[in-house]
Amino acid sequence: MKKSLGASLALGLAGLQFLAILLVVFSSYLTSERALIRHARDLLRDVGINTIEHSRGFLSPAQGAAELAAQLAQNSVIASEDTPLLEQLLFQQLKIAPQFAGLYYGREDGSFVYVMRTPGARGDFRSKIISVRDGQRRVEFIWRDHDFTPVARSEDPADRYDPRARPWYVKAKAERATIWTDPYIFFSSHQPGITLAAPVQQPGGGLRGVVGVDIEISMISEFLARLNIGQHGRALIINRNGDVIAHPDSSLIRARNADGSLRFAAISEIGDPIARAAFGPAALAGALPVAQETPGEFLHDGASYVSTIMPVISDKLPWTIAVYAPEDDFTGALKRNRMLNIWLAALVAGLTGLLGLALADAIYRPVRAFAVRTALVSQGELDPDAPLPRTYKELERANDALVQQIVARRKTEREYGQTFDMSSRGMAQIAPDSGRFIRVNASICHITGYSAAELSRMRLSDLVHPEDPTFVGAFFHSPAGDFSVNREMRCIRKDGSTIWITLNEILIRDESGKPLHSVLTMDDITQGKRAEAQIVQLNRDLSHLARGNTMGEMAAGLAHELNQPLAAIAQNADTALLILDQMAAKDPELRDVLIEIEGQSLRAGEIIRALRSFISKDEGAATSFDLSDLVQQTLHLIQAEAAEARVLVQIDLAPGLPPVRANRVQIAQVIVNLLRNAIEALADHPATDRRVLLAARRDDGQVRISIEDTGPGIAPGISLFSQFETSKPGGMGLGLSICRSMLAANGGALWHESRPSGGARFVFTLPVSQKVA
Repeated sequence: MKKSLGASLALGLAGLQFLAILLVVFSSYLTSERALIRHARDLLRDVGINTIEHSRGFLSPAQGAAELAAQLAQNSVIASEDTPLLEQLLFQQLKIAPQFAGLYYGREDGSFVYVMRTPGARGDFRSKIISVRDGQRRVEFIWRDHDFTPVARSEDPADRYDPRARPWYVKAKAERATIWTDPYIFFSSHQPGITLAAPVQQPGGGLRGVVGVDIEISMISEFLARLNIGQHGRALIINRNGDVIAHPDSSLIRARNADGSLRFAAISEIGDPIARAAFGPAALAGALPVAQETPGEFLHDGASYVSTIMPVISDKLPWTIAVYAPEDDFTGALKRNRMLNIWLAALVAGLTGLLGLALADAIYRPVRAFAVRTALVSQGELDPDAPLPRTYKELERANDALVQQIVARRKTEREYGQTFDMSSRGMAQIAPDSGRFIRVNASICHITGYSAAELSRMRLSDLVHPEDPTFVGAFFHSPAGDFSVNREMRCIRKDGSTIWITLNEILIRDESGKPLHSVLTMDDITQGKRAEAQIVQLNRDLSHLARGNTMGEMAAGLAHELNQPLAAIAQNADTALLILDQMAAKDPELRDVLIEIEGQSLRAGEIIRALRSFISKDEGAATSFDLSDLVQQTLHLIQAEAAEARVLVQIDLAPGLPPVRANRVQIAQVIVNLLRNAIEALADHPATDRRVLLAARRDDGQVRISIEDTGPGIAPGISLFSQFETSKPGGMGLGLSICRSMLAANGGALWHESRPSGGARFVFTLPVSQKVA
């Protein structure tokens, strides 16, 4: 499907604007979201701190009251044995602290004084007094009003309550210090509470009794209910055993035992599903309480929440403050604003797209007229010399270039036809639908033993040896724009003999991508294959010799056999020169190219010995290899050039470099190219310090390699890594671009860094092999 230039311009303009607006919107959103999340965490921490301080402030009067009563009794400020005075003292303390549910004092002889609140009963306060005299036990109840005036009295002979058996008495007596009990549900009021007890010592060190305070902690739940944590956030208090002792909804913290008694609900069973999701797993895993403030995030019913768990209040009050809130309480408005901005961006992009379409049509109109003229010229309906329509200067120059290209194409077609027929290599064209030969030259007929007429009725697959896989024709249906085959294979000649050939094949497509035909070249390498087989057999026969001699013989044999195809290239170049000299129209550029081919084929024999040391068998595959070994091998290739340019090449490899994973040959080529660039930069530089430094070190999951020199540096105006951009008089401007492409294909990157002291530094990275990463 052909695209309209005008529509492309309009869509491109609108799309770029849309992307730019989205980039601004999302970057602003992400920045604001992070700030709001940090604010939410700060708010949760402040709530936790406030709850801790409130709890301490709520409970500290109880500890002060109990310790004060104990000290008064212990120091005989009041007669602790005088029950009426002691009752009055406890009554006054109870009136002062509204959070107290009751105060009491138990003696070692089993006597007991207890003052508690009884709102709605016969009086506002009730005292329970147990006295023991001469082995006789008496239990009396007294109801009083706010002025300590008795309202009613009664006795209960059946009461067998003994304070000395209660947990608070036993624990305070054992520890001889102020103690806190674990929170529990009071039996009488069904309210959550906690008991604090302090021992009263005898002057001689014995225990006189224990003072206790019952504190209702339901007010802490009321305090939590009043906290404003976003719109839906909540705070709760969890005891060290996992019980929830305070919650904004106080009805959720009560649970019943099998016998009907009340207890605190555990965090794993509380009726707040969000709290269960936030803190239940930590409680089950034994991660509560925590030693330090612990922020967290979790999901519940598809919504994101933030949470904070504070460390325990104190050793005596091992309570954990836990807070949670939905993220949308803090970022919901921001998300809605982001969606509105996206719609606005789409509207702006649509309007600018329409304006861009009108502008693109005005710009594209002369181009369209030129395209129509070009189509008419290509169809023969218009003379190429006809006047051009009113258009841009660039299109007029393009028209001149197009006419020149048409002339050059016709000339090339004639030259191609002559080259095809007269080539010493076998050449053929293959049909895309049937895979049959369309056109063949004499050389391919000589190689296969078939005539041109016979080959026109055959396919290349008919010549392939039965044991070799066939591939011919399969790539015609490939969606890729280009396809090429370069391989060695066996063929069956007309006389039935087997020959080895090198086959090169490329796919030619028309402008719409439809396959036209493939161009095939064929060379008979049977003699070379036989020579290789003989060398292999010879190496097997000489395997008993020393390894050093064996490697020398193999290297000599390899160089000798590689010289045969190189000699064939030189001979073909000579033959082409002879044919060119016999032609009426001699092309001097073609002659220079053939002479260059001949010279380079001779030079290749010298280069192959140096390259053979580090080119592996599978040059196309990525492998794990030691970068240090590869660096040492590449130094041998450029040592002569460095010595000639009087350049010192230094190596600084960090110890313990891990293996890297890449195409070994390509990485060697990159190192050689960068070293040669550095040497060439220093070749004509008058500086006395002529050094090139190659350094390598590990950088996280990569190895970082730098090559720097003390030369003149990069000239101003040079665009590095751009194709055909070079500062060398004879350079093509492709070296750095190819190096970057090869490194990108191997998972690395290449860039340039400036040196403060002058010169150039090129840095590239390679991925560390996964086996050691």
